[in-house]
Amino acid sequence: MKFLLLLGLGLQAGIYSFAQVDREPPAVEEPAEIQLQKQRVFGKLVDEATGKNLDAVSVRLYVIRDNGSDSLVTGMLTRPNGDFSFSGIKKDLRYRLVFSAIGYEPFEKELQIGDEDGVSGSIEKDLGNIDLNTAIKQLNNVTVVASRPLLEMGIDRKVFNVEKSLTSSGGTAVDVMKNIPSVSVDIDGNVELRNSSPQIFIDGRPTILTLDQIPADNIEKVELITNPSAKFDAASSGGIINIVLKKNKRVGLNGMASVNAGTPRVFGSNLNLNLRQGKLNFFASGGYSQSRGKAKGETLRQNKENGTIKDYFNQLSENERSRRFTSLRFGVDYFIDNRNTITVSQRYFNGKFGNDEVQDQEYLDVNKVMQYYGKRLSGSESHYRRNSSNLNYTHKFPQEGRELSADINYNKGNHSNVSGITNAFYFPDGTSYEPVSVVNSSSSSKNDQVTFRIDYTNPIKENAKIETGIRVYYNDFSSIYNAFADENGQQVKLPLSNNYEYQEKVNAAYFTFTNKISDFGYQLGLRAEYSKFDGQLVDSAYKFGYEYPKKIAKIWDALFPSIFLSRKINEEDELQLNYSRRIRRPDFWQLNPFIDINDPVNLRQGNPDLKPEYINMFELNYSKKIGNSNLLSTLYLRNNPKDITQYSDTITTEQYQQLDNAAVDPNAILNTYINASNKNTFGAEFVFQYKLAKDFDITPSVDLQYRKVKARVKNINLDNKGFNFESKLIANYKITAKQESSLFNRLGFQLTGNYESPTVIPQGRRDAQYSVDLAMRKEFLKNNKGSLTFAVNDVFNTDRYGVTYDTESFYQDSYRRRNVRNFRITFSYKFGDANFSILRRGGGNDNHDD
Repeated sequence: MKFLLLLGLGLQAGIYSFAQVDREPPAVEEPAEIQLQKQRVFGKLVDEATGKNLDAVSVRLYVIRDNGSDSLVTGMLTRPNGDFSFSGIKKDLRYRLVFSAIGYEPFEKELQIGDEDGVSGSIEKDLGNIDLNTAIKQLNNVTVVASRPLLEMGIDRKVFNVEKSLTSSGGTAVDVMKNIPSVSVDIDGNVELRNSSPQIFIDGRPTILTLDQIPADNIEKVELITNPSAKFDAASSGGIINIVLKKNKRVGLNGMASVNAGTPRVFGSNLNLNLRQGKLNFFASGGYSQSRGKAKGETLRQNKENGTIKDYFNQLSENERSRRFTSLRFGVDYFIDNRNTITVSQRYFNGKFGNDEVQDQEYLDVNKVMQYYGKRLSGSESHYRRNSSNLNYTHKFPQEGRELSADINYNKGNHSNVSGITNAFYFPDGTSYEPVSVVNSSSSSKNDQVTFRIDYTNPIKENAKIETGIRVYYNDFSSIYNAFADENGQQVKLPLSNNYEYQEKVNAAYFTFTNKISDFGYQLGLRAEYSKFDGQLVDSAYKFGYEYPKKIAKIWDALFPSIFLSRKINEEDELQLNYSRRIRRPDFWQLNPFIDINDPVNLRQGNPDLKPEYINMFELNYSKKIGNSNLLSTLYLRNNPKDITQYSDTITTEQYQQLDNAAVDPNAILNTYINASNKNTFGAEFVFQYKLAKDFDITPSVDLQYRKVKARVKNINLDNKGFNFESKLIANYKITAKQESSLFNRLGFQLTGNYESPTVIPQGRRDAQYSVDLAMRKEFLKNNKGSLTFAVNDVFNTDRYGVTYDTESFYQDSYRRRNVRNFRITFSYKFGDANFSILRRGGGNDNHDD
């Protein structure tokens, strides 16, 4: 009931707008005296040079009006045999047929049906074969090549074209993200945009895939929106990163195949196919990928008592990670007619990940004399299965820009894991310090996610439009984790075992109005969202969660306005000011009370009492074109009441007793999450695309931030503040030799460098991160269909994630690595045949309807 009250206005606006579908004004206004007699006109389109029937040519039928305002009656795409046909046209009216197809000159033909075209009122007019001329323009000694740049910058979004990213070739979406300005990737593969967590979409829809499960060769482009409007999910507090997968609609068969190999034990292959046949467009892709690598880590800690050091602890680790996964995606677009399209798609993913880690531990007294040492061996193996189904319908009205779309998306996945940990401790002389401890664990989880949405766009004037829609989201998740200690051959269940499940619901409606007056544009939007989270620890019946708004008096908790103002100063300068209110809901790992003991001195646990945080986001953007270059400058402010942030403390005596058999350190640090009082982030970002020469460009970027955090836990003041920055440089150079046969002709180079300065957190700082990637690509074969790419990720093997904590009870400096330097060679081949047909019968020139 609360949701109905909340959503009423949005639904009413949406339903009213959708109802207008059946109220289309007639395309032709006829005088009353005209006798309405039905007729039919038909014909066939052929290539003038080859005589081949032309498939999927756009044919539009207009009525010619005396006032010059011709009216569109209908349209269609020609059949595979080139036929087109229109019925329901009227006698004595003048018509105009417009033919258009990629690769052909546009052509128009006028006609008028009279009594002489038929007998006894049953009239059919055959226009015969209509020839279209190939669109070929000869330029003297000039080759025109249309090519998108690596990064396209707009005042409201950035578009990263992955095909131009040499360093990510043969890698995953994680490698792609490392190349995008303002985006960084942490040790666990999580993406941050301006030090905030963005919402990840695939083709504009939610996903349960992680970034390292998406092959880079399947990605066409990545769209980056730093401050989304009310049209987008309110949960996109950190911005939106939309991964657009490859799919084209060119006639015939098109595709690309690639294979890559490298070290350490890197191998992958990928195939993308697209077949456009008449009203159907089939697309499919599949791939296999594997990688391995040994990554090192280090922890150096001082334990304190009343602020004074009492002992030391050192730990060195080496983790061998293996990754292996397969993916499959296929679907079809069905073009019912020129205005209606249905798309059905399906994705499957299967992955197997493994970790084998060795940890060497040293326990020292206050004088740094070793008291005892330990060796910890751990191994785990995980299996993932994911699938995603999507159904989409799009209707385009005769009025340009007016569109209705409906979409339903279903994600399903499961995960299983088994692991074992062995811990042994010894005195300096090698004798046993305490009995060897063994912990075995197993876990499984499943996830079902459904999203349904309807979007409607209506340009009510030349420069004005309204957009409205509804969205329903449901997520059902369950997880079971069991841990056992081996005591004299007996398996004893540990208290850290848990059975956890939750259901999450988000129902939303939005409305935006966009208008432009001269050079001034504005957009006003409002989004309403009702969200509910119900979590439960099944074994203990402990329940937790949230509901917003819980009562009508808290309606502001469900409203998310946005305001965008823009001014085009001239052709080179544009200014935009925007504001939006967003929400950040805690994710599974931040809520799950399960304690992760993989690192015995750095434990991790979620906090089921976490509440969502609300964010007020302000941006001022200035875009300036300087010749062939472009500068985008941004000033921004993020105000985060109840900011979700990390908090660390040594485990309590009670917690240690519960975990005693799990072989954790008595002074282990427990890392969890809390709601801080607030956080303010002031930032300035500059991205400059500079074209030094025809084939040489650089894109330097820098993001400057000042962060101020206020937080208090157990009467402990955790306030902190500080300045940090992130800089990135992308350089591209391509050799264009005078001689086409030169070995160096079409040889491209790409360099990407990244540096992130130390960043303040409530109890310390994240350490600096830096890395350099390098790649070169040689294009060859006819029409550059083949390419060979050599890439080195993390050239100097410096990319690692470090954190320093400084509290009353401990000081700790630690780092971990996710990946190690790797080398990859990728061969790619593009292919296509515009004349390919699986529907061909009796040759390409049959004269029968298909």
